[in-house]
Amino acid sequence: MGIFEPFRALGYITDGTPFAVQRRGMETFITLSTGKSWQIYNCAKLNLVLAGPELVKKIRALASWRDFTFAASGCDIVVFKRAHQVATWSSHKAKVAFLLLFGKHILSLDLQGSLLIWTAVELDPNKALVGQIQLGEKFYPSCIMHPDTYLNKVIVGSEEGTLQLWNINTQKKLYEFKGWGSSIRCCVSSPALDVVGIGCADGKIHVHNLRFDEEVVTFTHTTRGAVTALAFRTDGQPLLAAGGSSGVISVWNLEKKRLHSVIKDAHYSSICSLYFFANEPVLMSSSTDNSIKMWIFDTSDGEARLLRFRSGHSAPPTCIRYYGKGRHILSAGQDRAFRFFSVIQDQQSRELSQGHVVKRAKKLKLKEEEIKLPPVIAFDAAEIRERDWCNVVTCHLDDPCAYTWRLQNFVIGEHILRPSCEVPTAVKACSISTCGNFAVIGTEGGWIERFNLQSGFSRGSYIDIGEEEPCGHHGAVVGLACEAMNALLISGGYNGDIKIWDFKGRDLKFRWEVGAPLVKIVYHAGNGLLATAADDMILRLYDVTAVRIVRKFVGHMDRVTDLCFSEDGKWLLSSSMDGTIRIWDVISSRQLDAIHVDAAPTALSISPNMDMLATTHVDKNGIYLWANRMMYSGAEDIESFISGEQVVNVPMPTVSSRKDSEDTEEDTLVKDQAIKKLDTSNSLIGNLCSAQLTPGLVTLAMLPKTQWQSLVNLDIIKMRNKPIEPPKKPEKAPFFLQSLSTLSGERIFVHNSVTDSGDQNEAEKVITAAQSGNKNEGFSAFMKLLHSCMETGDFTSVTDYLKSLSPSAVDLEFRMLQIIDNENITETEHPVELKGIEMLLDYFVSEVFCNNNFEFVQALIRLFLKIHGETIRRQISLQEKARQLLELQSSTWQRLDTSFQNTRCMITFLSNSQF
Repeated sequence: MGIFEPFRALGYITDGTPFAVQRRGMETFITLSTGKSWQIYNCAKLNLVLAGPELVKKIRALASWRDFTFAASGCDIVVFKRAHQVATWSSHKAKVAFLLLFGKHILSLDLQGSLLIWTAVELDPNKALVGQIQLGEKFYPSCIMHPDTYLNKVIVGSEEGTLQLWNINTQKKLYEFKGWGSSIRCCVSSPALDVVGIGCADGKIHVHNLRFDEEVVTFTHTTRGAVTALAFRTDGQPLLAAGGSSGVISVWNLEKKRLHSVIKDAHYSSICSLYFFANEPVLMSSSTDNSIKMWIFDTSDGEARLLRFRSGHSAPPTCIRYYGKGRHILSAGQDRAFRFFSVIQDQQSRELSQGHVVKRAKKLKLKEEEIKLPPVIAFDAAEIRERDWCNVVTCHLDDPCAYTWRLQNFVIGEHILRPSCEVPTAVKACSISTCGNFAVIGTEGGWIERFNLQSGFSRGSYIDIGEEEPCGHHGAVVGLACEAMNALLISGGYNGDIKIWDFKGRDLKFRWEVGAPLVKIVYHAGNGLLATAADDMILRLYDVTAVRIVRKFVGHMDRVTDLCFSEDGKWLLSSSMDGTIRIWDVISSRQLDAIHVDAAPTALSISPNMDMLATTHVDKNGIYLWANRMMYSGAEDIESFISGEQVVNVPMPTVSSRKDSEDTEEDTLVKDQAIKKLDTSNSLIGNLCSAQLTPGLVTLAMLPKTQWQSLVNLDIIKMRNKPIEPPKKPEKAPFFLQSLSTLSGERIFVHNSVTDSGDQNEAEKVITAAQSGNKNEGFSAFMKLLHSCMETGDFTSVTDYLKSLSPSAVDLEFRMLQIIDNENITETEHPVELKGIEMLLDYFVSEVFCNNNFEFVQALIRLFLKIHGETIRRQISLQEKARQLLELQSSTWQRLDTSFQNTRCMITFLSNSQF
């Protein structure tokens, strides 16, 4: 597989497939298609509830019933229960285009006019199919719907413009409507009896009475194009919403037979579905622009306003970058949107605001996308100044200015960075200094200028005196980078030269000639290495401090699209139009891994923790995440993951994350190697302690806090629970219980089944058990367990046994070894107790040395010393063990206290510092 494996895809909401709506109780759920997969959202807050697995072919229709989801993929209908595929119905000979939920039946209609009837209760394909109807040779279906109150009847629209009414029970055609001479795109039922709404390709909306075959009213859509979706309002208001191929939603008043309102720029592309919630003034819409929106009609003039929405890129993203410790991703696409994606929670993803776009569009009578900034071609971000001022700078296509953004408020900044060159040219590159105070931009004309982000003022330009014209480079600037200490500025020109400037003095210090036109440069501030990609498809690494080339990587067969360093600077990742993503080891100067995907990658970014890799691809609107298998498998040997020079074909990530149970043979081999290596490391330390995550730290027992705290405060708990009243005399025993006298004079009650059997031995056993309380059995078991662990050197079973006991039971186990008379202690009088205390001290020494179950062991030690402290003080044979435990305790707590103190100092320093 390689180092990275497919994990999941972000940013996919819906495609052009109509959604399916299901109401369960008081909640409404909507099922959306994302291409070859599907997602279910809760309409209360539009949060993602469930994501289905990826299918082989694209989904063309969806239906949902109870816990089942039906997806039409190719010629098959795939049935899912929750997210698990449970059946596949394969009886169609053509692609299934439409699905209709009809009570407990599913109707499927293919492009050749074959209508199949399935029962949703039965999953067996042989038993699920209950009927089949052939619509006709020259009848090409375009929609299907069920008129309300029409028992066992459906209406099918056609591309020719005609409608057919069928009875699915008798499988007969009841009536055929002539139509309107235009292809029918959608058909919905209205709250009025016998009335349906029909949308046509010519932009006409027909409200038709089925019973009398009469036209009620006809509307013409407000914009050109076909009517692709219709919805009737069901809360008593006579309104009809119509969506078109231009993304406009028109709302018509059926009583007044005129236009009620228009939602302009509701979507950027064709609307595929509309739905009014039952008895609510809320309209749901979906579009091919990868978005769903909810509109509410609650304004004074009756117009709709946007209630909530979910959206992603409507065009492929071209630039991405991890932000915020790997929790978020900044993304810019060809749809003129600059987005902020959350890797953890999809509902936190959003588009950064570009100002009052809607108001300006209405004022200028333009579309919103025409008002937006051009597509972003490059950007840079600095997290250090997020709360102070703008901390993101973007360069846009053919735009002579660079724009600032404030990520704290998710809005565009107040400053626009305009270069002061005589001939303005498009800005091509930008970089923010490590301190977050300055931004440097480079233009297509070779001009390089520095700006202050707080004020937006220019702070000088970088000019090479050796050039013919006053500029930084003779050609376009393709990349900029600032050194970690703000001492140097690195710039790369398209003509193949790399220049190093004095950041403050703006003087040229050094210059390299690559020998080929540059495409991309990336600088790692930690190791001081500069990576470049040129038109010759060779990756070169330069040491900026030593001013020389140190590495060359050859392997790509087409243009390199992006480069990035890992956080530790040991890996260089590159993507190319040849469809490969390659990982290069900087230290050993070799290729570690190479994966090939179906769609060529256009951008990539690795998370700061190196656990995830994010990529974008050609003609893909989402962001694809790849998991680092080395971080989750437990194996440290990189040789078991890398593929070397071999290029491995890997499938693209899907909307739903990969199941843990779907392990390949290679994954199993890696896990086995990790386990074997872990066992070997454990054997080297004599099986005394398990593997620690990081040397020098302690591992907690992860027990409930009350369990180990109760050990410490057991005396307080006993005092609090001490009974107030004296014990009462027990009541008389029932007649079927007989009493027997014990040696101490007490009487216990025994069931008749014991005494009547005549077996006095059984009765004596009951008396003995009552007298001892089974203490001897628990005592001997614990002693045997301690003794056996002493021989093996592994006290795991002792810890597990103590964890399973309650705090009072642990206290009882320790008090069994207590010596009441501490003044005259001899090994001959108390051999068992002293041996037990000695073994417990050995147990504590082993656990403290291994740093395992830290908080639980500390509570046990405190309880142990409270009970047996006086005995240890008076017994010389136990003092050496106690002294060894004291040394280990002191070193452990001193190490932890040092770590805590360092952390406190760092937090105090960062809290009070002003950068």
